[in-house]
Amino acid sequence: MAELGNRPTPPDVDRVAASRAAIAARRARAAVKATIASGDVSSLTVLDRSSEEPEGIEGRLRVTEFLLSVPAIGTTKMHEALERLAISPAKRLGGLGKHQRVRLREYLVDREAANHGRRPNRLVVLAGPTAVGKGSVAGYIRENYPDVLLSVSATTRSPRPGEVDGVNYFFVDDAEFDRMIGAGELLEWATVHNASRYGTPRRPIEQALEAGRSVLLEIDLQGARSVRAAMPEARLIFLLPPTWEELVRRLIGRGTEDSAEQQRRLETAKVELAAQDEFDYRVVNSDVADAAREVVDLMKIRTAPSRS
Repeated sequence: MAELGNRPTPPDVDRVAASRAAIAARRARAAVKATIASGDVSSLTVLDRSSEEPEGIEGRLRVTEFLLSVPAIGTTKMHEALERLAISPAKRLGGLGKHQRVRLREYLVDREAANHGRRPNRLVVLAGPTAVGKGSVAGYIRENYPDVLLSVSATTRSPRPGEVDGVNYFFVDDAEFDRMIGAGELLEWATVHNASRYGTPRRPIEQALEAGRSVLLEIDLQGARSVRAAMPEARLIFLLPPTWEELVRRLIGRGTEDSAEQQRRLETAKVELAAQDEFDYRVVNSDVADAAREVVDLMKIRTAPSRS
């Protein structure tokens, strides 16, 4: 039997490796805090990442150090916020409960709005991989948040069951699409999945922005890049599935493509998912209503959804 007090010590190589890992983790967290402080990354984006990967760099941030990295939040304001939000200072971002996360998000959204004179992000782009539910989220916003103008895209593909011309899309033939391109009527356009073309009519967006309305564009990755190039003031939101398996289930479950087309779209989805860091914000679509609320919050439109 080993004598008390003579506990084995880890080999030197283990201690060195553990020390290096701890130093690397601290540096990684410091880098995240620096990007928040500089404004290079939104605090809302960091909060989203902590939810997606609770044991990742963002998830391991203590809520105290997270808030202190937000510009103009000092120790006093940080403690006041935690008390008001009913969040323990010992909590890490990845360990927040659902309601705590919602309260913290609302606090950050309100703070960003106040710091920008409550000027909303007037032009917001919603993009994401195939079958992630962009149309469902956009449709929920159309029905429940009338202050948001949802841009209607033009497309050369055929309508899916239940889709209405002029509501879901403007369904046009190739000749009309060519005419719109030639006349400069499209803000952006692209061929998607090596098949149909999609484009965003320019004039309705310009008219809405001139009238002070907020506009949401639900488009593909190529379109989002084109909008950013043409209108740098636009804010880009990437819609994510809860898991890859759920994305596959949604694509197969909707039954609108044959197996060959499904496989092609899944390969495209892998490429699209790899581009998510190009976006300003990321929203996980686990529930359509919750995802829609997050998108509207990011637009800083402080209105409640309508009740029918």
